[in-house]
Amino acid sequence: MARHLVGRILQTLLSMLVVISIVFVLTRMSGNPIQLLLDVNATERDQQILTHYLGLDQPMPVQYAIYVKNIFLGDFGKSILTRRPVVEHIWERLPATAELGLVAMAMSVLIGVPLGMYSAVHRGTALDTGARIFAVLGQSMPAFWLGLMLILLFGVVLGVLPAGGRGGALNLILPAFTLGYFTSAAILRLTRSAMLEVLGSDYIKFARLKGLSEQVVLWKHGLKNALLPVVTFAVMLFVQFLGGAVVTETVFAWPGLGRLILESITTRDYPIVQAGVLVLSALYLTGNLCVDVLYSYLNPRIRHARA
Repeated sequence: MARHLVGRILQTLLSMLVVISIVFVLTRMSGNPIQLLLDVNATERDQQILTHYLGLDQPMPVQYAIYVKNIFLGDFGKSILTRRPVVEHIWERLPATAELGLVAMAMSVLIGVPLGMYSAVHRGTALDTGARIFAVLGQSMPAFWLGLMLILLFGVVLGVLPAGGRGGALNLILPAFTLGYFTSAAILRLTRSAMLEVLGSDYIKFARLKGLSEQVVLWKHGLKNALLPVVTFAVMLFVQFLGGAVVTETVFAWPGLGRLILESITTRDYPIVQAGVLVLSALYLTGNLCVDVLYSYLNPRIRHARA
């Protein structure tokens, strides 16, 4: 188990180095930020001074080596546009993304798990059919289209919910549902599949033969054993929320990290783009590592196989 954990940590670090390299190259290929920072009347001398000041006159390998060294030192540089430390920009936006991700994740679990369980218990009924239609719609509708339709209905036509921005609890409802609908449908289908497998097992039949109530059989013995794949999947979904909320944050003008990265790509603010993608990648890879370890811990067969 310890050898497996060390190997997974090394894989995570190697993956981070690959992400750093790819983002570094792609941001440089997107264009020269000097053209956006200087006035059209700027002279060639002005361009040379600013290029030297930003360190963009160095060869690419030198820029890359400096950037990797600074990352290990915890220095992500300064924004090209604002000249403020990139870390300040990240910390300003990360809480908004985490807040949206947590609410969307909670909404996904609270919707997906009960519907998935009751869909499996009442297989073939109208409830099962309705739950499956809900799941198909959730995995078919694009997030940007769903967000716009929710804004049109609840924000414009009915006027009962804010159409965008970050504020109170009401501001969270529409973006959280938009972000969490797809994953709630995935959790529903996964829970239903796991429950159908569990309900046909011998220990469920034995629990019923013992005279236990149906609620105890379903919630204590059935759902408890069916939640193993759901829990690991939900952890990964939350990490994906942090990095995959770019579209939702843009549609609802949510001041999160995903929107910051998109704005920085538009303005070619290399340091923020690189730091933002690096933070999201680190969260994703760390979450992946935690899920792997958690699954090994919860599943004795895998734990003993890797021992």
